Amino acid sequence: MTALETLHLIPTVFQPFRNVTAAESTRHGGVSPLPFASLNVGLNTADAPENVQENRRRFFASLAIDPEQVVSSHQVHQDRILKVTEPGRFEGYDALITNRPDHFLTVTVADCTPILIYDAGQKAVAAIHAGWRGTVARIVEKTVAAMQEQFGTQPADCYAYVGTCIDLCSFEVGNEVADQFDKAYKQFDPAQQKFRIDLKAANVAQLAKAGLPMGQIGISPYSTVLHNLDFYSYRAGNGTTGRMLAVIGIRSAE
Repeated sequence: MTALETLHLIPTVFQPFRNVTAAESTRHGGVSPLPFASLNVGLNTADAPENVQENRRRFFASLAIDPEQVVSSHQVHQDRILKVTEPGRFEGYDALITNRPDHFLTVTVADCTPILIYDAGQKAVAAIHAGWRGTVARIVEKTVAAMQEQFGTQPADCYAYVGTCIDLCSFEVGNEVADQFDKAYKQFDPAQQKFRIDLKAANVAQLAKAGLPMGQIGISPYSTVLHNLDFYSYRAGNGTTGRMLAVIGIRSAE
């Protein structure tokens, strides 16, 4: 048993807003056997579909979310953004935005960075999947810009959470990846002759560049690799592992 023996974590940055439901799942409290143990919510894994569906049911139930109100996309590590007008599963988007209540946006991760945004002024939300490709493509900045265009969002009114992902000390990459990152977000390891990338810092910087106050940005203290007993890591699992969900939505007044 570990210290995080819970189905989900609630980002503290959103806790003052009672109308906002936001969370990220852990790997605890599900029904999947090894190597997916136990709360694997990834639809595109080799786990038994009935296990995944039960895990997803448990996760959403723990947050009092109706699965019929959930929005997801098959993510492709690019920078396409979908303005959501109805629940369902879509194809080819790595960021979802909406100003509709009772639409709960989700992204799936297992090392990539989940970013959740709440616009307290215009009552809109975003869920973003940012691996290294999405980070290089500046998907976070583009999502904030899309919220400004679609909803009239003012970045100063926004609160954001940069979720659990692979950490700097674990994310070794070759020059072909490192060359695409600013020097502020990479460190060279002379022993390994490789660079290490800080995805959290790179995405926090994009939020700040987009205009969000640093005091309104929460950052997960956890790592998918260093805390692999609590979170799934694609890298630590050599490609065979479960997935977590990050979710955000605004509840209707009633």
